Amino acid sequence: MKGKMFESEYENAFVELLQNEEWQYTYGGDMHRRYTDVIIEEDMRDFIKMNYSDKGLTEDDYKVIIARMRNVGEATDYTSLCAAYSLYHNGFDYTYSDANKQPFHFDYINFQDYTKNVFRAVNQFEVHQGNEIRIPDIILFVNGIPVGIIELKNPTNPKATIRDAHTQITLRYKRDIFSLLKYCAIACISDGSNSRLGTVFTPYEFFYAWKKVNNTDKSTKGVDQMRSLIAGALAPKRLLAILRDFVFFPDQKEDETDETEIICRYPQFFATELLRDNIIAHLQSNGGDGKGGTYFGATGCGKTFTMLFLARQLALRCKSKLGSPTILIIVDREDLESQAGKLFCKATKYMDDESIRVFESRDDLHDELIVRPTGGVYITTIQKFSSKTGLLSDRANIICFSDEAHRSQANTGSKLKINKNEGKGQQLGAFVTFGFAKYLRDALPNATYVGFTGTPVDETVHVFGDVVDQYTMAESQDDGITVPIKYEARLARVFLKQEEIDKVEQYYKVCADDGANEEDIKKSKAAMSSMEVILGDSDRLKRLAVDILNHYDTMTAGNPDLVQKAMIVCSEREIAYNLYKIIKAIRPKWCAPRKAMDESLLSEEDNEKLEPVPFLNVIATRDDKKDVAEMRNLLGDKEYRKDLAEKFKDDKSNFKMAIVVDMWITGFDVPCLAVLYNDKPLQKHTLIQTISRVNRKYKTKEYGLIVDYLGIRENMKKAMKQYGGGEQVGEDDVESSYSVFRNELQILQDMMTHFDFNPFFNGSPLERLQCLQFAAEYILGQPAKTEQNVSFHTLYKGHVKRLKTAYNICNPAGVLEELETIWAQCLMGVSSFLGKITDSQHDVESMNRQVAQMLKEVLDCSGVETILNTQTEEEIFGESFMEELDSVKLPHTKFQLLAKMLSKAIKEYSRTNKVKAEYFKELLEKTVDAYNNRDNLTFTNDVTGDVLSAVSDEVTRKVESLTDQLLDIFKNLKTDKEEFKKLGITFEEKAFYDILVDTRDKHQFKYTDEGCLELAKMIKELIDGSSIYADWINNNNIRNELQNELIKLLYRQGYPPQWNKEIFDKILTQVENYKLKQ
Repeated sequence: MKGKMFESEYENAFVELLQNEEWQYTYGGDMHRRYTDVIIEEDMRDFIKMNYSDKGLTEDDYKVIIARMRNVGEATDYTSLCAAYSLYHNGFDYTYSDANKQPFHFDYINFQDYTKNVFRAVNQFEVHQGNEIRIPDIILFVNGIPVGIIELKNPTNPKATIRDAHTQITLRYKRDIFSLLKYCAIACISDGSNSRLGTVFTPYEFFYAWKKVNNTDKSTKGVDQMRSLIAGALAPKRLLAILRDFVFFPDQKEDETDETEIICRYPQFFATELLRDNIIAHLQSNGGDGKGGTYFGATGCGKTFTMLFLARQLALRCKSKLGSPTILIIVDREDLESQAGKLFCKATKYMDDESIRVFESRDDLHDELIVRPTGGVYITTIQKFSSKTGLLSDRANIICFSDEAHRSQANTGSKLKINKNEGKGQQLGAFVTFGFAKYLRDALPNATYVGFTGTPVDETVHVFGDVVDQYTMAESQDDGITVPIKYEARLARVFLKQEEIDKVEQYYKVCADDGANEEDIKKSKAAMSSMEVILGDSDRLKRLAVDILNHYDTMTAGNPDLVQKAMIVCSEREIAYNLYKIIKAIRPKWCAPRKAMDESLLSEEDNEKLEPVPFLNVIATRDDKKDVAEMRNLLGDKEYRKDLAEKFKDDKSNFKMAIVVDMWITGFDVPCLAVLYNDKPLQKHTLIQTISRVNRKYKTKEYGLIVDYLGIRENMKKAMKQYGGGEQVGEDDVESSYSVFRNELQILQDMMTHFDFNPFFNGSPLERLQCLQFAAEYILGQPAKTEQNVSFHTLYKGHVKRLKTAYNICNPAGVLEELETIWAQCLMGVSSFLGKITDSQHDVESMNRQVAQMLKEVLDCSGVETILNTQTEEEIFGESFMEELDSVKLPHTKFQLLAKMLSKAIKEYSRTNKVKAEYFKELLEKTVDAYNNRDNLTFTNDVTGDVLSAVSDEVTRKVESLTDQLLDIFKNLKTDKEEFKKLGITFEEKAFYDILVDTRDKHQFKYTDEGCLELAKMIKELIDGSSIYADWINNNNIRNELQNELIKLLYRQGYPPQWNKEIFDKILTQVENYKLKQ
């Protein structure tokens, strides 16, 4: 009937496409066979003749070989499939009945030459088992063995879906005709628009489309998806490749009931082949550089399985180049070690290698690798490699897979570490240190290294080589491998102001523009990223807890049949613990160990199997030195956290909500995790890794939800663009960066040409430290103004900044020579010293204070704290400070330190007495100007050594004189701060007194000191009286009223003879300082 398509027509179309890919076709109804027999004996006989004609096989031999395949089986359906697959995958050693003939290995499939196999597609293949009769749509036979089953549904019938096809295979066929399905390693379902590949034991949500025939093709959709499945996965040559190396049955112990069969997805297949070829090309024994390449695979797309498939390819398919290689899977966290270890340790049969294990310690790693001559698959953390490891093996057939290669595993370069203080295990000096990745390469110098990451940074590419293949988040989501991630901002509910957070970032940009040390900015951001001032506020945490609980209750009530676990990400351990206590107070039952919140609903089996665990737990390492007993007990030890990890992954466990800080936010897979409540500043790869915790597929889960309390939306958009498929990785031009590096290095060396760096290159750590200090002093001693009209040390730091930018690209790329690296570290170390001496405006401490103050405006919270830090005052003006200053012998360093501290003291004094602070600030600026113009004493390179020495001595005397002036200002400032005690007034009243006296002297009218004293007291009393108003500074009406009251007071007291608005402005400014200080 025209206008309507029947399923049989679609079936014929599918068969036609198979025929186009070299499949022989037979209609099932035309075959003469017993319906209980699922082996096509004729095809198997043809295969045997084609491949074993030289073995002199008799009819009896044929029957034995065919019977062995026909009768394969085990106790369960799953183990029967494992046994059947193993038989036709691995073959067996055949022994003739005639003892005079030599046994030989028989393979049911010729994987070496696909043309020497019989490929037959049969539709309507009727099978009888007991009383059941089933007729699958299409069966794929290789050499008479039914290796694949295909179930089709009518494309024009909206009620016939691929889910129905899945149910038909995995329920009805598996139940009724497993005599057929025990051979089927693959299963396909299709309705024309959707075509997917899986296995007989694969849940529906893990059947995936095969969207490409070749890796460079564009992903297909609709009918084209059916074509790409047939040509890309079912074509004879490709099918054999998949059956041979890309079907995985985990090892099973006798008491295990897990029924898992894994078949690769198309991105895993192509990535494996591309990485394999790239590794072989880059083997050092093959003249390569040992950089096996980078694989950029979206988080949640199955990178660990890609590693497993690749490991098998290298171990079994590359023997001519690798022999029997040793493969190391390197991770940077113990939880990843456990995750990778679980998979690989259950793959001894798949890898055909019993030597697969996780290293327990550094000694274990050392003892095994140093004697291992060949083979083996090992999983370890990179932290097990240290400076003491030394050379373990110089073999070139060692391949290292670095998991999460965007983190510590890309740190192969050296770093200069400066210790200025002894104690706590610290030795005084400048030390060259290295990351774990350097020690790994020292231990295995000829190995080839491959990087796996979902969020690659430029260093990843420089260290491991170019991106060999990538599979982005967008592709993963489009393919249905991961679920979409939805974002919900709840900023208003916790009174956050995004514009204030933007101001913080803008402040850091201003600091950078002002020349703040880049390292200081990073340290400040790291310190303030927790925003403890704000995020840890108890009132805010209470609001946060209530909102999270209400949101979670509503979400789970909307779909009660689906397990929906939650994760709360906090910025610090203490905040996480405090949030836990608040939730515990609201929901005490959540924190008591139970098998379920309602144990009466548990089945008898679950009630017996499940262990009691709280609904809510905190996951973090504990600090034995800081944690209170309750917190320490709550966090538990390493084994306790491991146990909690297993329970959180178990969808039946009562553990449903986890509060985390740094653990579990990367590389931790919990498919039933539905929502992540974020209360932590995140950006770049850490942000992507964190939010990807919720993108795993699970039953009917439609999406993962991010509930954001901190405003990470813009950062998320930037990160998604970079790691989600919108940008290419590794675009930095190493060659051009190296050119910049060499240029900046030469400029800096020329600037320091008269300074002797020999102690740094040849001295002890202490001598290197002193050399850096003397170099900083040398820079400060140069003419204050250069031809560019900037200070010498500013010019120096500018060139170092450019040098460091280029160094950060070139060093991981391995293009720097050792001497260049040492020079760069030396010159950057000098700059660090300069920053500590001269950066009076934007050091780490000052930036932290400023950001903390700005962040107080982010939340609508009550509670203020005193601005003036008494302890800090004592440190600045006390004897210990002066003694420390006297110990500084280098004159320029001493001046810079003193100017820095004095500027800090004056700034703090301005908060309580603005008029006097301005006076001391002017004195300081005059002294600093004199220091900056010291080059007027004449510096020249043309004078004789004696004259130069004399000029140098004069400059030193001048600097020392200016230093004495600073000390005098310090002493006078201290005296002025204590003056209020002599006057018998408070320091707040002293501030108003100074305004009155300063204005009187400036305008030269008569008013006694005693009168100013009494009037200052009255002003303070008036201001204190206005404190009944909640917002008097910002309220114009109240402000005007205060001005009127102040005018009346001054008028009644006869100060000044004529009203002057300047007086009111000064007093009001001081009033605002006074109020802010309260």
